Amino acid sequence: MSDHRYIIGIDLGTTNSVVAYTEIQPGKDDAPREIRVFSIPQIVDEGSVADRDILPSFVFLPESHDVAKGGLALPWDVENILAVGEFARNRGEEIPMRLISSAKSWLCHTQVDRNKPILPWKGAEDLSKLSPVEASAAILSHIRDAWNHAMAQDDELNAMEFQEIYLTVPASFDAVARELTVKAATLAGLDHITLLEEPQAAFYAWINNQGDRFRKAVKKGELVLVCDVGGGTTDFSLIRISDKDGELSLERLCVGNHLLVGGDNMDLALSYTLSGKFAEKGTTLDSWQMRGLSHTCRRAKEKILSNETVTEVPVTVLGRGSGLIGGTLKESLTEDDMDRVILNGFFPACGPMDRPRERKRAGLRELGLSYEADPAITRHLAAFLAMNPGSDKGFEIPDAVLFNGGIMKAPRVRERILDLLGQWSTHLGQDKTVREISSMDFDLSVARGAAYYGLARQGKGIRIRAGLERAYYVAIESSMPAIPGMDAPLKALCVAGQGMEEGTETMITSEEFVLVIGEPVVFDILGATRRKDDQPGTLVDEWEPGEIEDIARIETTLDGDYGKTVPVNFEIRVTEIGTLEFWCVSRESGEKWKLEFNVRENDDDSL
Repeated sequence: MSDHRYIIGIDLGTTNSVVAYTEIQPGKDDAPREIRVFSIPQIVDEGSVADRDILPSFVFLPESHDVAKGGLALPWDVENILAVGEFARNRGEEIPMRLISSAKSWLCHTQVDRNKPILPWKGAEDLSKLSPVEASAAILSHIRDAWNHAMAQDDELNAMEFQEIYLTVPASFDAVARELTVKAATLAGLDHITLLEEPQAAFYAWINNQGDRFRKAVKKGELVLVCDVGGGTTDFSLIRISDKDGELSLERLCVGNHLLVGGDNMDLALSYTLSGKFAEKGTTLDSWQMRGLSHTCRRAKEKILSNETVTEVPVTVLGRGSGLIGGTLKESLTEDDMDRVILNGFFPACGPMDRPRERKRAGLRELGLSYEADPAITRHLAAFLAMNPGSDKGFEIPDAVLFNGGIMKAPRVRERILDLLGQWSTHLGQDKTVREISSMDFDLSVARGAAYYGLARQGKGIRIRAGLERAYYVAIESSMPAIPGMDAPLKALCVAGQGMEEGTETMITSEEFVLVIGEPVVFDILGATRRKDDQPGTLVDEWEPGEIEDIARIETTLDGDYGKTVPVNFEIRVTEIGTLEFWCVSRESGEKWKLEFNVRENDDDSL
């Protein structure tokens, strides 16, 4: 029996974070479990604290005089020096060079050291910046402290760190980003967490909301698409409804590639639309005003999306010159702007054979978040469905769609996707009428679903069979004579197959490999989402461009005599918390060397 009192689901979002929970009831295994949303105390204005169901995922680094005034005091920390949440977001619109946003997106950025203090990106030089890991930890620390203040003042055993915690990540997060998420949780004092993919969490929330009706809402053999467009990423997952011993069962077939396109891109696009309106009036905005305008557009967008009666929202930008009346500039974001920029720009009509457009990359570009070259989510969806490895048909149209993410509050966006899927079905001769299965809440579902997953792991709910979201490989240097001007070709050894489940391990003994110890060495870790048939031990000699991609570079020196080579096997574990472990095991002595994902990070596109 579990010693925990609560199961807690945390949606650590790019734009907003949410916490849901349910009580563990010993001796009442068949009793229904109510899943509640935890209202998070946070600074909402200078000197004012209030409870909110949503904690905006923003960290504001105030000036010293702001701290001295005591306006950032929290009930549990009167000397608080960071603002997290609603006030951080609002104040950051005015002073964007002190605002950390999209920390979650930076966690998966391979071209920067995610453990170094780089945020706010291009922020003020006098700031004590935070790393993406530390910024994520700051948000989780606020969540932990808020919970403990509200729930554990009278009983320390109710403290969050003693509960069963499920933390969600994008399905497309690779093993390194997942490890860094776990590290952020550990820095926040949450040592015992389990990771869960966000689209699965959204589907679990739908199951919980349906209750017994779930078995009538979907049928054996049906394919459900989870379309999750968040603040930073777009996640696609396919779930097959199957039959096991006469009962409906669920299997997650595949997930899409990591697509850095979402609400952040839309806010930026809207800000450029408004900057064009300012330019028509003779005002050119500078880079800091543009950054602030992007944040302001986000709030205006949310107001229009959340209320069908709102068709226009005023937008204000702080002026930079003394000649500006009142020090501000004003414009309006309209429903027509939303349709033109978001509906037609991010969800354009396209055919099933259309693919994301590639543009020729400049030889030099600024270092920053690696957004997708093509923002058209519908073209990315067509490419995802075409690569479905779980279907003999190749391109299989889903029978139903579960939408998630704030942008999906807009009925026209959901209708556009459903209409396109119907058109694609007709074009491909599959003749399906694609239906929507309704989400309970586009903002709160992921956290609720994470809490439900905790119940399901205890046998008190339906579980989705999933496992690793991709296959993993280690690069093997070919044994061949040196040739002038040519590097030895690399092969890819599959060390973990797609779908390998949590809590399982495998040993690769089919090939003879030697490990170099005692001197600096490099291990290139690769991944693929389109090679479902590769199993541990499969050695791939050649692959198509983009089929197997670089994930991480591990640079390390393994203990042992300098330059010694040791014949080894590979041992792979998928941990219960959803991370991946690589071990090299000596064939002779059984000695083990663990390959740590995050040993070192460089500035040369590697880890």
